[in-house]
Amino acid sequence: MEEQENIPALMADIGARAKVAAADLASASAERKHAALISAAEAVWERRADILEANTRDMAFGREKGLSDAMMDRLMLDEARVQGMVDGLRSIAEQADPVGEVIAEWDQASGIHIRRVRTPLGVIGVIYESRPNVTADAGALCLKAGNAVILRGGSESFHASRAIHACLQQGLRDANLPEDAIQLVPTRDRAAVSAMLTMTDTIDVIVPRGGKGLVGLVQREARVPVFAHLEGIVHIYIDKDADPEKTLKVVLNAKTRRTGICGAAECLLIHQDVAKTIGQGVIGALIHAGVEVRADETLATISGTVPASGDEWGKEYLDMIIGAKTVTGVDDAIAHIRTYGSNHTDCVLTENPDVAAAFLSRLDSAILMHNVSTQFADGGEFGMGAEIGIATGKMHARGPVGAAQLTSFKYLVTGDGVVRG
Repeated sequence: MEEQENIPALMADIGARAKVAAADLASASAERKHAALISAAEAVWERRADILEANTRDMAFGREKGLSDAMMDRLMLDEARVQGMVDGLRSIAEQADPVGEVIAEWDQASGIHIRRVRTPLGVIGVIYESRPNVTADAGALCLKAGNAVILRGGSESFHASRAIHACLQQGLRDANLPEDAIQLVPTRDRAAVSAMLTMTDTIDVIVPRGGKGLVGLVQREARVPVFAHLEGIVHIYIDKDADPEKTLKVVLNAKTRRTGICGAAECLLIHQDVAKTIGQGVIGALIHAGVEVRADETLATISGTVPASGDEWGKEYLDMIIGAKTVTGVDDAIAHIRTYGSNHTDCVLTENPDVAAAFLSRLDSAILMHNVSTQFADGGEFGMGAEIGIATGKMHARGPVGAAQLTSFKYLVTGDGVVRG
């Protein structure tokens, strides 16, 4: 039984095996990693009935836990989403191998030649909630970058994650790579998470992917370095020089395409000069689409809105809810985002190049957009094949974390008997 497992011993064993596998993977050829990922993609498609059956059990578990509709949407798999996993695996497989890439090289007057080249990080621990497809994305990206990975999926996606993990291991076997390169923690016991956070001898970095509770816990308790984003408090500023048609299209997509993803818009900032024109049209369209608009005093006069509470700003709803506030201009919008944003993704809608330039240069979010739906805040849409998460910190990785971001670098220095005077 899971309750009777010795979690510290289990995790120590997983960590030790991952470290051995990482040493093998660091020098594995690009061809073998490519073969493993293609084989895994084929296995996912061949076993899609098993994966969907496992997901059915997870969905039942999620309903029992009382997950929100948005979280259930994250958890749910269908054939199209399985196809998306397959496409992601193939896309990562076809990318250039980052390991060994020469980032920079130069000669010194002393006679030495220096190259800075990409090298794997080692062992990556990924802790995630709900989305079973993260199992495929994270496993593939870590493998592509020559890293071993320890995956700890959410308790609600337990069965589908195991089914997907079996496909990844099939790929490793077929390519003659160590199965321990991609391990899945085989228990729902939360003690496994606590153990991972302190495995400084075997885990080189932790990547948490989930809600505020999970990421906050990891950031507070981890002794291992962390790549994390805390929340996606995504703002869209509608400038007085915004194009009404583009604005309507972008805002509706940014909020309603998928409300449960971290790139979903959560707050509209509307220039006061267009509050009753463009603003009213956009808010009316959102309400018509089923979105609850929590509006400040100026916008609350628009029919169908709900008055914003005193603490409305700075919330990540992950639901069909959005905050809406008037601002005096781009300076006011920037000040609001600096106060309430999460440095994830923010967007400006304007035809004024000076306003766009101010917004893009003065804000420090990991992703800044101009006249683009924030739903594009995604590694797949950035051409990375997939992402292991979106990092909002400033050390090492920022924005979508793909295979290249899962590497460090080392210096290779060569010469012909050069000595230092």
